[in-house]
Amino acid sequence: MKTTKIEWTEATWNPSVGCTKVSAGCKNCYAEVMARRLQAMGAHGYENGFEFCILPERLKQPCLIKKPTIFFVNSMSDLFHENMTFDFLDKLFKIIIETPQHHYQILTKREKKLKRYFATRDVPNNVWLGVTVENADVKDRIDVLREINASIRFLSIEPLIGDVGILDLTDIHWVIVGGESGANARKMDPTWLHNVQCQCEAQNVAFFFKQWGTWGSDGKKRNKHANGKEINGKIYQSYPNAVMV
Repeated sequence: MKTTKIEWTEATWNPSVGCTKVSAGCKNCYAEVMARRLQAMGAHGYENGFEFCILPERLKQPCLIKKPTIFFVNSMSDLFHENMTFDFLDKLFKIIIETPQHHYQILTKREKKLKRYFATRDVPNNVWLGVTVENADVKDRIDVLREINASIRFLSIEPLIGDVGILDLTDIHWVIVGGESGANARKMDPTWLHNVQCQCEAQNVAFFFKQWGTWGSDGKKRNKHANGKEINGKIYQSYPNAVMV
């Protein structure tokens, strides 16, 4: 059963919350805005707003769900944040191994720590590993991801805030693209989107277009829901290996 509004997953699991900015894509972080709201509401885990915090009591949440579910891990943080300990990660991946009925999507902007962690550990078969590539400046993240032996490797090109140029999608199975949302959202040029879409098609990689965001394909600013998720009247939302949400 789908329990999140994030289009490309079914549920979220946040054993840690909070983060710090590391690249241009972080500028208007949706999770930071949400964390401030939750702090104002007195929600547990957000007592310090968007400050990074590990929440051990949430570790066993997936164990309580028997129905096979696709979880996006840490929608409100980065699992490989500088303050995340390898000891806690070991406990988290133990839970993942113990719940083989689920799939876990893990996305990070901290590819170097991701590489260090898995240098001495295997990636569980039910884990999808991904990196964010918001513009050409951070394409090196793809090369690092490619070195890690995961059953599914994916890219989140969201928010797409610049032309990513030529992409080598060798051993990449899935690409998600989306425009930025919010009052201060940056425009996504349709040619940048078309560039990624064409390269995914040429390299036989599943392509998922999430949304235009605050700026529509016509370059006008409006509610993201009004701008929709169609490209030339068609929705493109494919999943790797025919996995459907």
